[in-house]
Amino acid sequence: MSANPVLADLPLFPLHTVLFPGGLLPLKIFEARYLDMARSCLREKTPFGVCLLKSGHEVASPGDPSVPESIGCLAEISECDVDTFGLLLVQARGTQRFKLTDHRVEPSNLVVGTAQLLGDDQPLQGAETLAKFGACAEVLERIIDTIREREPQNLPFIEPYLFDDPTWVSNRLAEVLPIPMRARQKLMELMDAGARIDVVHHYMQHHQLL
Repeated sequence: MSANPVLADLPLFPLHTVLFPGGLLPLKIFEARYLDMARSCLREKTPFGVCLLKSGHEVASPGDPSVPESIGCLAEISECDVDTFGLLLVQARGTQRFKLTDHRVEPSNLVVGTAQLLGDDQPLQGAETLAKFGACAEVLERIIDTIREREPQNLPFIEPYLFDDPTWVSNRLAEVLPIPMRARQKLMELMDAGARIDVVHHYMQHHQLL
């Protein structure tokens, strides 16, 4: 297997959200193209790609295509159910980031791309960054404890909680802090856990969350 495998014909779900590796993505699916995509992914046990919408709308039309950001995250369906209105309720989990080398729109309006998988974050380096990571992990633990007390059924994260993993901690903070979506995209694209820790630490310091 090459260092950066390529996935051909990856079905894409452009959304007004950013999915991080290890992140939880609940979806209510009603459009035919995405119902077909979800059924195919479940049947073949294959992932789909989630990209932030660069332009266009989630519900695309031939004259108004959905244009995805070039870096996204693979999603694997972990749970699936149908509600009383016939909507498909899906819980998906982010796994690995990818870079689109091209994409096209199928006759069904489903966006399909060729994706090169990206590697894991570079590890933390330096005492200062390690100290910032420790502070970030403590804040995240407090956030999770607060949500667990108030809304135990609505925890936005998947267990196990990896408070000793800089990538996991920085990704979860990037998801839960009220950061603009474009900035969240940039955080997801960073290949250095220390750089992401620096940004979320600075944000929390600036907003007096530390």
